[in-house]
Amino acid sequence: MFDDWMQRYEYMIELGKSLPLIDEKYKIEENLIKGCQSKVWVHAELEGDKLRFTADSDAIITKGIVAILIRAFSNQHPADIIKADTQFIDEIGLKEHLSPTRANGLVSMIKQLKMYAVAYQTQLN
Repeated sequence: MFDDWMQRYEYMIELGKSLPLIDEKYKIEENLIKGCQSKVWVHAELEGDKLRFTADSDAIITKGIVAILIRAFSNQHPADIIKADTQFIDEIGLKEHLSPTRANGLVSMIKQLKMYAVAYQTQLN
């Protein structure tokens, strides 16, 4: 879709601007993603039998990264999130174009989204 990584970064920034923002009351320590260089808050709520995520970050690129993940995982059944293949991240080349600390943060974000899914899946069982 894009010829170079600058265009992809610009697109990620735009995605970050359209991110379903977390309510200020959820910007608390327990919703911070551990392992991120920037501050990233993620909140999950079960709506029916699907998880809905909201998030925010204090860094514009990180906000775009979390927006990609939210688009992929939000409004999915917890069981589907748990077993979701995250190969698409490697296929789009995202990790290789991030700094090592941002790449670690990306992995931490995925782990946290899947942990939310595990927690909510146990409630559904």
